[in-house]
Amino acid sequence: MDIRSHTFDRLRKFFSSGLDIVEYAGLLVIAFATTIAMYQEAMLMIESHRVTLADLLLMFLYLEVLAMIGQYFKSGQLPVRFPLYIGMVALARYLILDIKEMTEWRMLAVTAAIFLLTVSVLAIRYGHVRYPYREDADEKSAKPYVRE
Repeated sequence: MDIRSHTFDRLRKFFSSGLDIVEYAGLLVIAFATTIAMYQEAMLMIESHRVTLADLLLMFLYLEVLAMIGQYFKSGQLPVRFPLYIGMVALARYLILDIKEMTEWRMLAVTAAIFLLTVSVLAIRYGHVRYPYREDADEKSAKPYVRE
């Protein structure tokens, strides 16, 4: 029985390491592609001699993606809030760019979606502060409170 358990543990570690490598490689590809897209957008702004709000929001989306990747590399965890922030900014950008062609109902739907994402972020933050994970509670008791 002990040999079977040992073999299973070694196999699990091997596949876990392989998945970690693929995960990190994927994150590096996303970071590289985002950096290239950001550079291309900056070049378009320079060529047109014009910066619009849509350009700034797009650059902000790129920065949020890079921050999300950086957070994952630093902590090994990805807060659910990051994709929600990206969704809110993407919807705001969509609203700003297409507001002239939108019907009232579509505008209302987009703003309702932004509002729902905002409420989701607040609920997640409240839940995290009010009901922290055991690891978070252990960390907070070990060091003084630091505001995020």
